[in-house]
Amino acid sequence: MLITPEIITLTIINIIFFFFASLAFYFSVRILLFYDPNATTQRQYKLEKQSYLIATVIKFIFYIKIPLFIFFIFTLNKIATILPGAMCGAGVVNATEYGTPLLMLKILNLYIFGYWIVLNGEDMNSQESKYLRLKFLLFCFAYILLVIEIVTQIVMFFSIDVKSVVNCCGAIFSTTNGTYLSTVLGLKVRYLLSAFYGIYLFSLISYLFKNRYLFSLLNILFLIISLISLIAFFGTYIYELPTHHCPFCLLQKDYNYIGYFLYIFLFIGTFYGLLVGLIDFSKKELEQRYRISLLFNFLYLLVVSYFPIAYYLKNGVFL
Repeated sequence: MLITPEIITLTIINIIFFFFASLAFYFSVRILLFYDPNATTQRQYKLEKQSYLIATVIKFIFYIKIPLFIFFIFTLNKIATILPGAMCGAGVVNATEYGTPLLMLKILNLYIFGYWIVLNGEDMNSQESKYLRLKFLLFCFAYILLVIEIVTQIVMFFSIDVKSVVNCCGAIFSTTNGTYLSTVLGLKVRYLLSAFYGIYLFSLISYLFKNRYLFSLLNILFLIISLISLIAFFGTYIYELPTHHCPFCLLQKDYNYIGYFLYIFLFIGTFYGLLVGLIDFSKKELEQRYRISLLFNFLYLLVVSYFPIAYYLKNGVFL
């Protein structure tokens, strides 16, 4: 069992969110079952008022949950200092069987919660509330994921044995340990870089042709290849060490917290890229989201590309 001020804070906040989200879930189900936009009964009027209140509660929870992810990552790196063998958050994630699924679920929830917030905004701006049923249906799905995330997080933290030695990030992200991850990290650099720069180029072309569904698909691929190439290639130039592949150490002070900037750029770019294909925005709004996606994806591309170029100019060779 591991208890720190950061873990207590996360647990208390999540329990509060669970309480309010459960109330919102109950009323969301009622709205889905009984709401009729064509009815003029007292019951429908009451449901409309409840829908606005519940949407506000959900929006508040999701608005807090998104930046709370950063605090979660900070907590992982903070408690890594008290776990034997851990050098960063990677060791904490790997300390139990719940760590990796929890991290993947949290990343998925970031996109779902953000999507709900934008969908709710579009619904509020629509006179006919065209997304009302969809947003509450989406919340019911998001609620289930939220509950799973909260329970898994509590179980993970309380399952950590502070006396057991955990693997350091060097062992976890080794290219020679025979795991699926080592196979991915062992991919040829030219293939990774071709895919990385090629997908961004194709997303730019899909923007020029205004193919929003292809643009969204390419953003999903860009997210995946960006994370793989960061761990396998670009990260080694940030560390200036060919055997260091950890995506968590990028978040530490020794590397100027560059990871926070990279991950935020990547999240914003791919999130807005996904929105393009998921919501029917007005022409002006659609153009704005295209440009935001391309801009932040380009910023990510620019920053990670700087490090191998700078290393080569400084040393005359690549790693």
